Amino acid sequence: MTSSDKPGNAAEAPADTTGTAGATGVAAQDWTTAAADPQYRAAVVDLLGALAYGELAAFERLAEDAKLAPTLVDKAELAKMASAEFHHFERLRDRLAEIGEEPTAAMEPFVSAYDGFHKQTAPSDWLEGLVKAYVGDSIASDFYREVAARLDSDTRELVLAVLDDTGHAGFAVEKVRAAIDADPRVGGRLALWARRLMGEALSQSQRVVADRDALSTMLVGGVADGFDLAEVGRMFSRITEAHTKRMAALGLAA
Repeated sequence: MTSSDKPGNAAEAPADTTGTAGATGVAAQDWTTAAADPQYRAAVVDLLGALAYGELAAFERLAEDAKLAPTLVDKAELAKMASAEFHHFERLRDRLAEIGEEPTAAMEPFVSAYDGFHKQTAPSDWLEGLVKAYVGDSIASDFYREVAARLDSDTRELVLAVLDDTGHAGFAVEKVRAAIDADPRVGGRLALWARRLMGEALSQSQRVVADRDALSTMLVGGVADGFDLAEVGRMFSRITEAHTKRMAALGLAA
């Protein structure tokens, strides 16, 4: 699940790093121009493959979470969100095909990492599933938004579009806060769960990047307009700050 984390402004997204005013380098180019660099092209294929499998996994997980929903209304809400995630997957799959890449081959390198993350963070109940979708997945979304600021205009537009909120953010905040109001003891358990998700999500992101040479090279400035090492630190500080705000929106201690 990807989310822009704007549940009626219940939590602020990280500082906007995707503005394009005065953009230079690759960020000022379109895909055709930027893709002339084979390393950049390989990095973008990796990025789209990772995002595509992430959206497909989110669709599957939301469908599974619907089974834990306490009411038919909740089941229907999750089904609608799952449908939105699948639509995001289709856009990424179609884009990979459009640029001459086989979508399944582009996704395959990321299956193990995503499946491992979801296996390690399988929710035990409805509320843990909501927290995972809101907090856990949003960490990955923040990371991809940071990367998007360094992409060509065509790819950036697509990446930001598939990171749009599917409605889960506001839904999760409402349900979790209501559960805590009804039984304050729930808050402690969910806070521990959210901290675990934070650690697992960051570890997964680092593994994915480290395993893909083109993607890691782009991120640290070897291709396109990547981050320098100081900016990498600032990026993770922004992601952590956004996580703290989301926890507050849920009524949980970070």
